[in-house]
Amino acid sequence: MNSSVLSGKKILLGVSGGIAAYKTAHLVRLFIKAGAQVQVIMTPASKDFVTPLTLSTLSKNPVYSSFFDEDQDNGVWNNHVELALWADYFIIAPATANTLSKMANGNCDNLLIATYLSAKCPVYFAPAMDFDMYKHPSTLDSFYKLKQFGNIIIPAEKGELASGLSGEGRMAEPENIISFLEKDLLSKLPLTGKKVLITAGPTYEAIDPVRFIGNHSSGKMGFDIAKIAANHGAEVILVSGPTHLEMNHPSINLIRVKSAEDMYEACFKYFDSVEVAIAAAAVADYKPKIIASQKIKKQDETFVIELEKTKDILASLGKIKKNQFLIGFALETENEIEHAKQKIQKKNLDLIVLNSLNDKGAGFGHSTNKVTFIDKNFVVEPMDLKTKEAVAQDIINKIIQHYDA
Repeated sequence: MNSSVLSGKKILLGVSGGIAAYKTAHLVRLFIKAGAQVQVIMTPASKDFVTPLTLSTLSKNPVYSSFFDEDQDNGVWNNHVELALWADYFIIAPATANTLSKMANGNCDNLLIATYLSAKCPVYFAPAMDFDMYKHPSTLDSFYKLKQFGNIIIPAEKGELASGLSGEGRMAEPENIISFLEKDLLSKLPLTGKKVLITAGPTYEAIDPVRFIGNHSSGKMGFDIAKIAANHGAEVILVSGPTHLEMNHPSINLIRVKSAEDMYEACFKYFDSVEVAIAAAAVADYKPKIIASQKIKKQDETFVIELEKTKDILASLGKIKKNQFLIGFALETENEIEHAKQKIQKKNLDLIVLNSLNDKGAGFGHSTNKVTFIDKNFVVEPMDLKTKEAVAQDIINKIIQHYDA
């Protein structure tokens, strides 16, 4: 699982004609490693510094450098508008003084500039030039205009320049470009600064050292919610019962537990420090009153286990809730809406996600789910059958709407 905010994003890389263009091979590799899709546009001059074949091989896509490919049998027009609309982000690196001036003044004489002028996505540029050029009033004017357009500068670095001089003007190193983009994108995500507590998976209630009472929850719903919350900028505490699922994300703290009591303690440890809590775990309602210290031998024809109620984690959180946005799940088989409404009141919830086992493709053991949202004002919103990832996104959208309201 890729944990970069660039994962799944469509990156259009514009390469202009400066010596720093040789670094773009490494930059493309890093974008691919981060999980992004990459397409490259080169100015004609940039091909003197790095070959289109190199960048095409690394990006796994054709490289564009002219409006019309004459070497094709019937001729192919490279549609700059389509390229611009394809991109989630347009990165121009290196951005030479010449290219920056063309961008600032609309001097559209190559495919890169035509695509830039058509772009509707965020545009980042990484200047690369000699120190005196970097400080020249015309270059500073280009920086000013481009910032006014809403473009974002990736500041040049200080160091040895191609001229032999030392100073400001080196294109940011590829690793630093990636880091700059990730930090900038994260800072603009809707849940940045929010802490979210999520429970996932089943709980196992011990009968003896080798047996337990459990359920069929895979934990996938909770893990999907955690991943999407983190990808929207949240800091996530994921408390999971026993599951084979793994999580590798720098913004997710995975805490593994076994029993309902373990989960209860973990939730109460973190609840005061979070803004949002989502109880997606399938917590056992009952547990054996007495846990045998040794494996129970098969003797009698019948065997009785006395059960007692587990602590109701969600209701307990609802009692101590301050400003937290508290979301619960309900799995019902009859009178679903009424039972879910009762649960909202009884447990002091802001939103409940209702699953019905009567819906085909919903519940445990499926990659899909069909839910109904009911908020604390009893507004009922049935959703279509969707993948669990799509349902997780819908839940995160509800949180975003709550904080945007």
